Amino acid sequence: MLFKKIAFVDLCQNSGAAVLAVFAKAGRLFAFLGCTLKHIFTPPFFYKNTLQQFLSIGYYSLPVVGLTTFFTGMVLALQSYTGFTRFNAESAISAVVTLSITRELAPVLAGLMVAGRVGASIAAEIGTMRVTEQIDALSTLSVSPYKYLVAPRIIAGTLMLPILVLIGDIIGILGGYVVSIHVLGFSPSNYLSQSWDILQFMDVFSGVVKAAFFGFIVTLMGCYHGYNSGRGAQGVGIATTNAVVSSSILILIFNYLLTQVFFS
Repeated sequence: MLFKKIAFVDLCQNSGAAVLAVFAKAGRLFAFLGCTLKHIFTPPFFYKNTLQQFLSIGYYSLPVVGLTTFFTGMVLALQSYTGFTRFNAESAISAVVTLSITRELAPVLAGLMVAGRVGASIAAEIGTMRVTEQIDALSTLSVSPYKYLVAPRIIAGTLMLPILVLIGDIIGILGGYVVSIHVLGFSPSNYLSQSWDILQFMDVFSGVVKAAFFGFIVTLMGCYHGYNSGRGAQGVGIATTNAVVSSSILILIFNYLLTQVFFS
């Protein structure tokens, strides 16, 4: 009986400690978010750093986003054809490819690819600066690390990912077009006209809004985990892993919430 009571007390203590740890981490994240938003909208602004991040996050991510959406459009056309031939509904393939790419696949895949490439890079870079005490040196020189390191990356990620998604929409639909015309033997004019007729402003707009949220999430998680990195190479590695994992999970969660808002 005594052993059961001790086990129950240990269970309550461990559960309480886990809950308190979760709330503590959430509190640190929201405090970091508040400081970041404050420094984003207040001068001075480091325009050169922001332009460099535009190039790093946007331009250099274009190849991986383009390849991902192109082959996704191709696979989507093939899979749709395999399923729709059972119901003699091959004419709906263009609509499925267009709506799937613009509403869901382009923003989600672009967000995940950027999380793997940019989120990890940001966390490793800022984490290394934390380990080598470069962030402390910035504070010593009266330069806010939030304004110099964090704000330019978040601004660039929030603004550049929607542009990447718009380009990914075009490339993904092109991938479906290539397969439908050259593999499945569809009429080019019919395919293009059906794609254009089914596409609406809200389909593209919802994907762009999602991309802005995802870009903000990816850069915020990269900056947060890098800024709070542990000491040594192991700490930087853990911060990089946590940045990618947390970004990916939050992207999927917010994708559902935003889809519910736009299409409920």
